[in-house]
Amino acid sequence: MGKVLAVLAAATVAAGLSANAAAQKLVVAGYGGSFEDIMRKDIFPPFAKQHGVELDYVAGNSTNTVARLQAQKSNQQIDVAIIDDGPMYQAIALGFCEPIKGLPADDIYGTARYKDDKAVAIGIVATGIMYNKKVFDEKKWAPPASWKDLKDPKYKKQLVIPPLNNTYGLHALVEYAREGGGGEKKIDPGFATFKNEVGPNVLVYEPSPGKMTELFSSGQAVISVWGSGRVKAFADTGFPVGFVYPQEGAYALLSSVCPVAKSNANPLAQAFVQYLVSPEVQEKLATAYGYGPVNKKAKVTDDPRVPLPIGKRAADLIVIDWDTVNQNRDDWNKRWTREIER
Repeated sequence: MGKVLAVLAAATVAAGLSANAAAQKLVVAGYGGSFEDIMRKDIFPPFAKQHGVELDYVAGNSTNTVARLQAQKSNQQIDVAIIDDGPMYQAIALGFCEPIKGLPADDIYGTARYKDDKAVAIGIVATGIMYNKKVFDEKKWAPPASWKDLKDPKYKKQLVIPPLNNTYGLHALVEYAREGGGGEKKIDPGFATFKNEVGPNVLVYEPSPGKMTELFSSGQAVISVWGSGRVKAFADTGFPVGFVYPQEGAYALLSSVCPVAKSNANPLAQAFVQYLVSPEVQEKLATAYGYGPVNKKAKVTDDPRVPLPIGKRAADLIVIDWDTVNQNRDDWNKRWTREIER
């Protein structure tokens, strides 16, 4: 009997240690590329040290992360999801996001908050135009100033745009639809412009941040549609890129986060979300990644190479109608594959 009790006691201790080990791991899903590098280097270590937790990172674009949440619906592995605003609305509608507890409402800009606090933005990004300053200087080209400039034949096979399942590509489609007298509710002009005027200049519709920088570094691409945060991270490597807020307006992308709804939710998921919107982390994300901060107490300095979406620039960003977009996006993606990326 004594041996049996000893074995049972040992098993109980082992089970307890195993459960404790599981509790001390937090799985965060978010963007890859330079954003992942910043998270691992600058953002994770202080939180891990303070809470004695191991952070696992699952990299992928926003649609990949939502797809993972759907695939794991019966057994969620992700604790915290970092997703662009459009897919975040989808994640909330599908029931994947738990309300954030104790969000410091007075400190957070209203534009950063979601209904019922089921998500919150961690940074404001502007979708605009990136270009290679060195090449433009050598060719004596004026810097791009307008979305219309991407139609210029001199950029033939030197333009890169992310595909439609990426928010940057979606913003470009909506912009060209608006230019043609349509918009989110009338998208046909956008497809026509891509097919007939912008498409001939496109080298590739590239979703990967790493591949995007490779195409610029190799000289294959000289101009693209991209986000201010990505461009700042690229500029920080020393590459001579510039970023333009087009005269018609740049588009707002809210990089957002939510604690994932699950029966065995790790309480540190809530703590990590709170940590991401703290002034200290907001300042790090602005400095290292070019995010416009969402916390009013964050103090940031503008970057002359890649102007940050702060102040009037942030206020002037165009916000698209995500309700309409999300109702139609699957059909648009199929049409995009059929008509644009043939």
